[in-house]
Amino acid sequence: MKTIKLTEACLRGAVSIAPTEVGLRPWRLPHHQLNLFASDLVEKAGVAAGVRVALASDSTSMELQVAAAEQDLQVDLVIDDELVGTGTFVAGEESCLFTGMPARMKRVELYLSQQAAVTVKALRIDDGASALPLPNNRPRWVTYGSSITQCVAAESPAQTWPAIVARRKGWDLTCMGYGGQCHLEPMVARVIRDLPADIISMCLGINVMGWGSLNIRTFRSAVIGMVMIIREKHPRTPLFLISPIYCPHRETDGNLVGLNLVTMREEIREAVQILTSYGDEHLAYVDGLDVFGQAFADKLPDDLHPNAEGYKIMADRMLDKLTL
Repeated sequence: MKTIKLTEACLRGAVSIAPTEVGLRPWRLPHHQLNLFASDLVEKAGVAAGVRVALASDSTSMELQVAAAEQDLQVDLVIDDELVGTGTFVAGEESCLFTGMPARMKRVELYLSQQAAVTVKALRIDDGASALPLPNNRPRWVTYGSSITQCVAAESPAQTWPAIVARRKGWDLTCMGYGGQCHLEPMVARVIRDLPADIISMCLGINVMGWGSLNIRTFRSAVIGMVMIIREKHPRTPLFLISPIYCPHRETDGNLVGLNLVTMREEIREAVQILTSYGDEHLAYVDGLDVFGQAFADKLPDDLHPNAEGYKIMADRMLDKLTL
């Protein structure tokens, strides 16, 4: 096998790529501006959710090399949008080999872990095979949210609900799902504003509910403010605001500042109505209960996060909600 040079163009789904002494580390925030963001958010932004090593190649085998991690890490092999295999980096290991790939030019994506940071060191392919970065010819989708968008409990990296939706739609995914850190911050809105995007979605509310980080006075204003910041550079991009999915102990019980999910869904809905009344024709509301409602409560093992099957259900039910 031979080692090919990996460039930033070979990594998809990252907001930025930081070259390090050992390889390329993807970030889901601008890595040169990390001090502008809360430290807890930066920690989650270092996780490689939705990030892929993406190439067109005729190689029949492929070996991914990464910096050794302290925990086991999964990597998924996706060929022409079909998941064909899952490999594991056992803690301390640095290489994972996939074999038996078809000997033709094909779209190959190696989905990195949605649970941890990953630094990519090298990629090896067959002697005599070729590999090129994939063309930028797919609609670019940016999706923002909480742990329910990061999907730590998904069966593997390519089986998060955003990854499933992106492959079925033929979209180029950038996942900005940050576990515990979706607080409608203006700096995050600026990042989304500055990214290339053909469609944007934002799943809002559950972290605000859990932390009490906004109240009835500020929540709707923060929703409107995020949309207005994004609209500075995406005035006509389809933008979907998704309210929280079902969460039994938070539906009607108030948090520390008196908010519950019933109220928060109505606040998001009203924010969309106000913005559309001011002429935003490309903004839409998606009720989280239509995506994952009480009927799927048995797929919430902690009464908050869907399990692996639950994330697949979310993907199936989100497909007709998000459209270009």
